[in-house]
Amino acid sequence: MLRFTGSLSFIWLLMATSTMAQTWPAVLDADGQPLRSGVEYYVLPAATDTAGGLTLVNLNNGSICPLFVGQEPLAAVVSSGTTVIFTPRVTDTVIRETRDFTVAFTGFTICAQSTAWMVGEKNPETGRRYILAEMNPTPSSNAWHFNIVKNDQGLYNFQWCPNCLTGVCPKPLCGDAGIVVENERRLLVLDGPSFPFIFRRA
Repeated sequence: MLRFTGSLSFIWLLMATSTMAQTWPAVLDADGQPLRSGVEYYVLPAATDTAGGLTLVNLNNGSICPLFVGQEPLAAVVSSGTTVIFTPRVTDTVIRETRDFTVAFTGFTICAQSTAWMVGEKNPETGRRYILAEMNPTPSSNAWHFNIVKNDQGLYNFQWCPNCLTGVCPKPLCGDAGIVVENERRLLVLDGPSFPFIFRRA
């Protein structure tokens, strides 16, 4: 009886995994492999002549902290940026299109803050929301839950539009992530034209 119950559980898991794969395709890295949870990746621009990879930057306003998600500048030798690790919001081994995850840069900073991405306050001058790393991720907060969508050209964009897992959720103010230049810093922000990226395994 126990063996039969175990077999049913295994069959159910296979069916659930198959359904998930059909409903939400895996995000693919630059080599055509699924983006995997817990693996380090560089987040690079889809157009390689625009700038480097994503990293943590300051706003160049006389203060080093807090740090924001930004992009390495275009240079003679372009930097790939800092590696990140994706963690699905629900139990899974891969990152899937439109499904929530948290994302954090690897390593440490001189600031007393997490390296996990978080949606910040809206800039009153530009109307854009910064993406920053400020505190430790709180599972109950949607500010940490990003997802990846495929655009009309088949390229990947980040967005903030958290999934409702309970059936009763406030409607989020969804926004696509793009790049703006402020004080000679390239910053990843919401609520403007999207910017496509690729993912290269470290």
